[in-house]
Amino acid sequence: MHLKKIFHPARSRIFTAVVLALSISGCAVGPDYQRPATPDVSTFKEAEGWVPAAPADALERGPWWLLFGDPWLAQLAARVEVSNQNVAQAVAAYVQARALVREQRASLFPSVTLDGGTSRSGGNSVSPGNKYQLSMGGSWEPDVWGRLGRAVDSASASAQASAADLASARLSAQGELAINYLSLRQTDAQKALLTSTITGYQRSLEITQNRYSAGIAAKTDVLQAQTQLANAQADDAGLVRQRAQLEHAIAVLIGQAPGNFTLPPAAWSAAVPDVPVGVPSTLLQRRPDIAAAERRVAAANEQIGIAKSAYYPSFSLSASYGMGASQLANLFSASSSLWSIGLSAAQTLFNAGATSARVEGSEAAYAQAVAHYRQTVLTAFQDVEDQLAATRVLLTQQDLRRQASEAADQVEQQVLNRYRSGQVSFTDVITAQATALSARRALVQAMADRQTTAVALIQSLGGGWQAGERETATLP
Repeated sequence: MHLKKIFHPARSRIFTAVVLALSISGCAVGPDYQRPATPDVSTFKEAEGWVPAAPADALERGPWWLLFGDPWLAQLAARVEVSNQNVAQAVAAYVQARALVREQRASLFPSVTLDGGTSRSGGNSVSPGNKYQLSMGGSWEPDVWGRLGRAVDSASASAQASAADLASARLSAQGELAINYLSLRQTDAQKALLTSTITGYQRSLEITQNRYSAGIAAKTDVLQAQTQLANAQADDAGLVRQRAQLEHAIAVLIGQAPGNFTLPPAAWSAAVPDVPVGVPSTLLQRRPDIAAAERRVAAANEQIGIAKSAYYPSFSLSASYGMGASQLANLFSASSSLWSIGLSAAQTLFNAGATSARVEGSEAAYAQAVAHYRQTVLTAFQDVEDQLAATRVLLTQQDLRRQASEAADQVEQQVLNRYRSGQVSFTDVITAQATALSARRALVQAMADRQTTAVALIQSLGGGWQAGERETATLP
């Protein structure tokens, strides 16, 4: 085909319009995205020596649960990422978001179609005949006002927010597992403590029964000893129930049916990771909820440009080339070819303010996303401050609880010896034993509180205290 046939004057004008559309393509309307300002916090009040905060949500978090040095916890936490159904749901949502990015990106390119068909027709005055046709067509909407590009950017930001949601779901499930596991081991420790205490109460009951049989003690001493023993046994039964519930919760977190999962008793490692003095506050920005909130602000910003693009006309280019003939042998001959090329434009002249309403709505959605992002940052700072304060106070409480428990143990033994020698009543023994048991259980609880607070601090910092290498997150 000769070039002079292609560049017919009428077609040249269409070609000029295409070039013009391409030349102005990329003039995106709407505001360019800038990260919203947040409160300027250079240090945390509850932890001296921290450096100014800076965005670092892409830092590698690592297996933070290894800080507790418990092999059972390490084994269970590794199964959360593979089997937890909430994490699986977040993974599927992230895959869906990435697919949407690819779908939006495809709109930037032309679409090409191939059509073909055959038909046979006839009538009273027309002899039956066949008709064959084959055509290839294409259409393309140039992104003159940046609407399609902003749609891609919005989908990309949403996909990044979905990735942060996945990290948040994973961190939440791992943190919940760690707290449930540590609580279960604390329950084992409480149960071992009660078992030892029950053994002591049984000896006290034997002593009072012997003294009652010898006429030295009153019947009330025996009844008091029986009451104390029964209450301790009831508390022990309550711990059995509590442990079962924690075991069931752990099973669900690792994706197993509670009936198929058993966690045998094991020694409780009360180790608590110490907070490094020089922990940088940059780790706060590793929180996935902050990253997700910020990315949703970016997505909302792009929606403003998409809404504003409706004020301007839209353009569409189309072209086709095909062949048609009554005989299949003549289908591919030059005389049977047909072609077309066209440029169309559309502009809304009146829609009763619907466009301005959509623009106003998208701006309000952006303001809402900004407020949510800033509130998420403030809440994150609060979480860290709370957990740092709790970490410091609980350490002091544990030392005091230990002192109280040691003193109560001595009082219990001394009062029991005095009762055996007839110097005090059994009521004094009951009081001393109850005080000693309460002090022991309070000490165990204080140790457990320090562990669960350490987990909460790790979560508030976004998944750990070790800063890894920055990773580059790219979307397909």
